[in-house]
Amino acid sequence: MKEQSMSEPISGTAAGVAGWKIIGGLAGMGAIGAGLAAFVVMAMTKPKSDQEWRVALVSTLVGSIGGGAALVRYLGIQHWAQDPIGIVAMLFLSFACGLPAWALVRALFLYIDKRRDADLAELAHDAVNVVKDVRGAL
Repeated sequence: MKEQSMSEPISGTAAGVAGWKIIGGLAGMGAIGAGLAAFVVMAMTKPKSDQEWRVALVSTLVGSIGGGAALVRYLGIQHWAQDPIGIVAMLFLSFACGLPAWALVRALFLYIDKRRDADLAELAHDAVNVVKDVRGAL
């Protein structure tokens, strides 16, 4: 019977720390949340084309990373990064910010696509009317 040897724990730990530094530590946590958000969005509403898939991926990632960072900054909870549970909570916020991003971008593109022949002034005028209607409904 062949004897199996166990890997040496120090080098495995060092590799893990090096990997963590490579992905940027806390930035890596945001990237994980952004990736998970993109996965969930695309699993729930499958893109119809490769182009839509690329737009979905980029808008979800940007929404997660940028929106999550803006929300953390707005709420003033940067100090949560010093605690492992706080990092998980910030990961959740990053994840949650990415979920509506694709829907908003998709809605904007559909709105513009329906008015393909309109110029910029007509699009702006229509947008003002939509905002007035929404405010009137509230």
